[in-house]
Amino acid sequence: MMDSSKKVNRILQASLSRRRACGLLGGFVAAAALPLAGAAWAEEKPEYANKALLEKNPIIEDIVIGAQDAPITMVEYSSATCPHCGNYHIHEWPVIKKDYVDAGKVRYIFREFPLDQVALAAFMLTRCASKGDSEKYIAVLDMVMKTQREWARNPKDGLMKIMRMAGLSDEQFDKCLKDEALAKKIMNSARSGSKDFGVQSTPTFFINGRKIVGRLDIDGFRMILDEELKKAAKEPQKTGQ
Repeated sequence: MMDSSKKVNRILQASLSRRRACGLLGGFVAAAALPLAGAAWAEEKPEYANKALLEKNPIIEDIVIGAQDAPITMVEYSSATCPHCGNYHIHEWPVIKKDYVDAGKVRYIFREFPLDQVALAAFMLTRCASKGDSEKYIAVLDMVMKTQREWARNPKDGLMKIMRMAGLSDEQFDKCLKDEALAKKIMNSARSGSKDFGVQSTPTFFINGRKIVGRLDIDGFRMILDEELKKAAKEPQKTGQ
């Protein structure tokens, strides 16, 4: 069996076209092609995951931004080659970050769920470039997601250009892709998301444990976030330890 790092290098060297890169996702991506309207979600009975279990990731260090004591914890499972994930990061994420994360209402956890080896490579490189800094990870991730269509035409050169801007040298780029331990941690974390919380497609979100499959428009996200904020406000305040 070829190990993950060798597979990553082989696929990157192949300079996949965007069409080929998207083809690798066949059978996996079940997210809607367009954002789902909030009204449709209002009619469905919400599914909840165990919030305490969801917020713990013993496999790899989580990417976390926002106030530690925020009333809402929002978890995103995403793939770097998923076009719906890319569109979410272009359209909805900036609003959620400004109005909820930066405002102290949401603690945001990003988790990698690569659907192919190119996505795995992008996440490995983003971790190497950010060096454990969650804020920097999100900044580099934004570049990856927002330019997805451009770099997908030639993954190796496209990702190398992004990582150079993020401060990663070409030597560090190559070294990162050979980090078998990092590749395994990312993939095992994704498997845990699938096994423990039923994540089967990207993007998948959890808002205080409430599961949302697919990309909503911003009104849909606002409806659920505001609903969960109201619930949190009614909960008894914790006193002491």
